[in-house]
Amino acid sequence: MNIRLDGKRAVVTGGNSGIGEAIAVCLAEAGARVAINYVAQPEAAHSLVQRIQEQRGIAMAVKADVSDPDAIAKMFESIEAAWGGIDILVNNAGIDGDRAFGWETDIAAWRKVIEVNLLGAFYCAREALQRLVPQKSGVILNISSVHEEIAWSGYSAYTASKAAVAMLTKTLAQEAAPHGVRVLSVAPGAIKTPINRSVWGDPGNLQDLLEKIPLKRIGDPEEVARLVVVLASDLASYVTGRTIFVDGGMTDYPDFAHGG
Repeated sequence: MNIRLDGKRAVVTGGNSGIGEAIAVCLAEAGARVAINYVAQPEAAHSLVQRIQEQRGIAMAVKADVSDPDAIAKMFESIEAAWGGIDILVNNAGIDGDRAFGWETDIAAWRKVIEVNLLGAFYCAREALQRLVPQKSGVILNISSVHEEIAWSGYSAYTASKAAVAMLTKTLAQEAAPHGVRVLSVAPGAIKTPINRSVWGDPGNLQDLLEKIPLKRIGDPEEVARLVVVLASDLASYVTGRTIFVDGGMTDYPDFAHGG
């Protein structure tokens, strides 16, 4: 089945690397125009735009810190000025922060994770909904994590932010559904990206990780991106308010395969 998003206008936050980059590429391959948001590494964002354009796609790079609501408002205004509006928002930008137990963590560092992962997703969703609700169509996809469900010692801000994004997704979906707008979350598990190279690049760490994954392998960014394209398309027109996990079965608690 050939999934097409021709004429759709998409925004991907944190779209210049890792999972966000793969999502931007897949959306463009499906025919969508893609605005690639970034806050650092502008050369990567502009290189990705050029790569998409070389494949006859349409893309542009837009700089904005998702934790700054004024910057986000200006970003959406610039996209609207260029393309007349949006149809798809992918809230991908996120950070995990430095590892520290709750009683040892730096308050400013903890707050920053919440500001980027939760408030950033809300600021972008708010701007998107102000445009999608009046046109009575559109899709918002929040990139969550298996850690909206699985605790992760040392990363309480990250897990709290992702659990909150799950409920934000459900609530916004409930609010927006009467207006023809869908809101969903996609929750990746262990995905092979540069940011977690220290895990999959080390044999010992990799073996420990694989024991947590029933499919016994790490996922590729494209496997997340392809699902995003499906959910953004009319093939998923009756799906909203849910988190879809892309985790090789990690949330299936593989240790229990050997008994309780």
